[in-house]
Amino acid sequence: MNKALFISVKDLKDKSIINGNVDADKIIHFIEIAQDIYIHQYLGTSLYDKLQSLIIADTLDDAGNSNYKLLRDNYIKPCMIWFTHIEYLPESLFTIDNSGLTRHRGENEDVVDFAEVDRLVDKARARADFYTQRMVDYLCNNSNLFPEYLNNSNEDLRPNRDNNNFSSIVI
Repeated sequence: MNKALFISVKDLKDKSIINGNVDADKIIHFIEIAQDIYIHQYLGTSLYDKLQSLIIADTLDDAGNSNYKLLRDNYIKPCMIWFTHIEYLPESLFTIDNSGLTRHRGENEDVVDFAEVDRLVDKARARADFYTQRMVDYLCNNSNLFPEYLNNSNEDLRPNRDNNNFSSIVI
């Protein structure tokens, strides 16, 4: 099955501190990671799959799907932008190539230290938590618009409706 991302690299660059010159190949997989780890758990499998199918079929903009488009544009995208930061920032200092793992050092640039990166990740997490709470509240208050939200079965991931219970993944 094809996989649709709920934000584009352009969305991320337009709404964040990530420079427009950053190679899309260096950040696209962090968008997917953020979607898989964070967004899927708050939407649940059925709603997540519904949005995937609408995007893949290119029908999200159809009039009958306006609730899903609003959910994606107004609630999911802001979450995705900040969850992507959480995943990208710590690894943005490094590159793995034929010579191994290297740390970036530009000619006229100072590389930030890990404490500064941690501070940025904490700020991104606070923003992600804010937007996630908005999304969860919206879904709970409008679950009648999204029948898939409460329609998960068997091995499906059921939506996490408590943003405060998430614990980050540490590698």
